[in-house]
Amino acid sequence: MLDESLLDDPDALARADRRGLLRGAAEAGARVRTAARHADEAGIARLDPDGRPRAVLVAGPGTAALGVADLIGALAGASAPVIPLRPTGVAHAAGALRWALPGWAGSLDLLLLTTTDGSEPGLALLAEQAYRRGCTVVAVAPQTSPLSEAVDGVHGLVVPMATAPYEAYEEAQAAAPGALWALFTPLLALLDRLGLVDAPPETLAKVADRLDRTAERCGPAIATHSNPAKTLAADLAERLPLIWTEGAGAGPAGRRFAAVLAELAGRPALAAELPEALPAHGVLLAGDFASGADEDDFFRDRVDEQQALRARVVLLRDRPAGGLTAAPAARELALGHDTAVSELEPEDGSQLESIAELLAVTDFAAVYLALAGSDNPHE
Repeated sequence: MLDESLLDDPDALARADRRGLLRGAAEAGARVRTAARHADEAGIARLDPDGRPRAVLVAGPGTAALGVADLIGALAGASAPVIPLRPTGVAHAAGALRWALPGWAGSLDLLLLTTTDGSEPGLALLAEQAYRRGCTVVAVAPQTSPLSEAVDGVHGLVVPMATAPYEAYEEAQAAAPGALWALFTPLLALLDRLGLVDAPPETLAKVADRLDRTAERCGPAIATHSNPAKTLAADLAERLPLIWTEGAGAGPAGRRFAAVLAELAGRPALAAELPEALPAHGVLLAGDFASGADEDDFFRDRVDEQQALRARVVLLRDRPAGGLTAAPAARELALGHDTAVSELEPEDGSQLESIAELLAVTDFAAVYLALAGSDNPHE
């Protein structure tokens, strides 16, 4: 159950937020500015590339690293293939994970390493393998980490990850709102320099400003009725979110929302892109998860029974390709099965600004669900 009274009690939210999640979400804009400065100090702005890489390979553990790879793939488009390298291992632990380059990887390719930890020997081994193959290696990692030393040792470029002094909860760090921007921002600066994405310093500054404005709208002091993140959190109470996205930038934002809902709030969610989401999730809306689904023995005593989980559609929209939109069909399908729809559409701006706004609102919503859930201890 969601304690909705907690949403409009900033002091209670602060007491419940033992992992600093709200502060991390509020300071996403500041994290972008710090990370951009780290990228400049590392010399990215002074790079003189000979051309675009044949392919961009991205490796790293956790929710933030997966989100970075997904976002880079959406932004690079047809400029170069972006290939996430998935880890293998007997457990999701720094010492157990291993990565491997594709057999074709070589001197024309770029390897990006992203981690909030930096102690993974598997990433250090991957950097050495890439060096032997002639790949260019760039890492964003904690400054004094073993990975930073390993990448330096193979003549790669290391950008220190922008951290905050209060981040003491390692178990939440990879999914926390600030981690994504700490890893993503330096790589945006790099890929802009390589001509793969459009992210010059002035665009990164606008992204930081958009994150600041969104944080003002979504902050704990803003009441639920005028706070898009709190409203979304309340909408999703005791619901199975079906996150339907439209537009290249909305896809990664929706997949990240599903990931942080699971990791931070312990809530299941499904994400899919329109129009494929309609057949993929349509059966769910017609089955037991439908909000209008009938239950046997309507008059039985339900006081001691757990409430059934019903679906709710969350429609995240960026810029649909060619101006074509499946949103009307999505609304018709959902409402035809008595399933409510929550919609988020960013203000006008660059693609990066739109992505930033979608990420910020959904990150705040996931944090509010994590803090106001009945399994979160608070006084």
